[in-house]
Amino acid sequence: MKFTKALILIFTVSFITTSCFKDDDDNQISASSINDFVWKGMNTFYLYKNNIPNLANDRFTSNITYVDYLNSHSSPEDLFESLIHQRETVDKYSWIVDDYIALEQLFSGVSTSNGMEFKLFLEPNSSTKVIGIVRLVLANSDAENKGLKRGDVFNAINGTPLTTNNYSRLLASNSYKINLATYNTNNTSETSDDTVASKNESITLNKLQYSENPIYKTKVITVKGENVGYLMYNGFTANYDSQLNAAFANFKANNVKHLILDLRYNPGGAVNSAILLSSMITGQFNGEIFSTEAWNTEFQTFFENQNPELLINRFTNNNKGTALNSLNLQKVYILATDASASASELVINSLDPYINVIHIGDFTTGKYQASTTLYDSDDFGREGANPNHAYAMQPLIFKSLNKVGNTDYDNGLTPDIQIKESYTNLGVLGDENETLLAAALANIEGSIIKLETIKSKSKPFLKSIKDSNSFEPFNNEMHVEKKLPTDLKRRNFNE
Repeated sequence: MKFTKALILIFTVSFITTSCFKDDDDNQISASSINDFVWKGMNTFYLYKNNIPNLANDRFTSNITYVDYLNSHSSPEDLFESLIHQRETVDKYSWIVDDYIALEQLFSGVSTSNGMEFKLFLEPNSSTKVIGIVRLVLANSDAENKGLKRGDVFNAINGTPLTTNNYSRLLASNSYKINLATYNTNNTSETSDDTVASKNESITLNKLQYSENPIYKTKVITVKGENVGYLMYNGFTANYDSQLNAAFANFKANNVKHLILDLRYNPGGAVNSAILLSSMITGQFNGEIFSTEAWNTEFQTFFENQNPELLINRFTNNNKGTALNSLNLQKVYILATDASASASELVINSLDPYINVIHIGDFTTGKYQASTTLYDSDDFGREGANPNHAYAMQPLIFKSLNKVGNTDYDNGLTPDIQIKESYTNLGVLGDENETLLAAALANIEGSIIKLETIKSKSKPFLKSIKDSNSFEPFNNEMHVEKKLPTDLKRRNFNE
């Protein structure tokens, strides 16, 4: 499981609930304390509060009606889901968990993973059979240690053929055996004669505790006498910001004039890491607006009246006092696909008003909202959390905008050069002949003929179903530590 995968904001904050009635210590009516936590947290923070009538401050006239409402829901999950605004189209990323310890481990970079990232497709000429194709094998993982390779095909788990009805269950186990297969195009461009043949070969994969270094590959390539830096970056992880800065130091030492940033499988991560990366790419915009935030009406009004700067994220020239190795580029080439989300999109969107961003690949995920971790405590913070349960919530609380106000890209960011990866011919990541990297190099070289040839050869034809990032609810997260000032703490908007 990827550990930094939607836009998540984690900060230290102390707010009390905004309910329209006061708690009555003399009233002995009992309600689920977890459901009480869910409603009050959503009532206070939820970005789309105004769209949910049951979250209105005047929804309940007494404790009795409030308790009856809470008790009408069978579980915290049931209540939480009933308060989500347009789950399928608008809010696809708010979540509730019953184990915040595991959640905290994810955000700190610790997860369980077998190291195999993949994408699932319908088998040609079938509406039910499913195949998986490995797109990335994480370094020093169980999958790498057992010889799994990018481009490997599998069509069964533990000997059971994958279908549209069973793939979620079969791939959810912590340990399973993938049965390998061969995809045959029969040397034609048609799919009607394509076949998938099972091989008498399998690999058992185990999900183990794993900490991923998001700096997957760096390389310097020479094009027409100028050095081109290539960086494949797979997650915005604060623990690796220093290593990221070191990678850019190497680019500077090699007098890199062009940069290809590969975010094709990057689902997101820390907002601050996105700011640092963007500041390393540029450097000439220190202190300028990187992105701004739009919260629910009550928070937005308070911020604008009391401290508008809290709504602004700015470019920087240092990381905790250490100078950034910035390239001062006026153009960047970013490889991004439908697996690029959240912080990846934030980088593309926020750099766009300042420099020429050449987005090569496909439409991105379309994730521009942020969420926060809420605990069942008086101020929704970690300290003092109810010891009787481990529930926590991740509701969306704001959306990000770039300097000129661009946001709400529900259908993803549009590529400048659209080239879809062909999963039957993925190539080697970092190799100059790999399709997306080759397209970027051709563009830098100024070879229109070469670029058109690459585009013509990249014709994916498999119908995709799902990728490995989608198997976890927190697969598109972006988080940032943001401590609010004292005058915002313990504030009740109804006072």
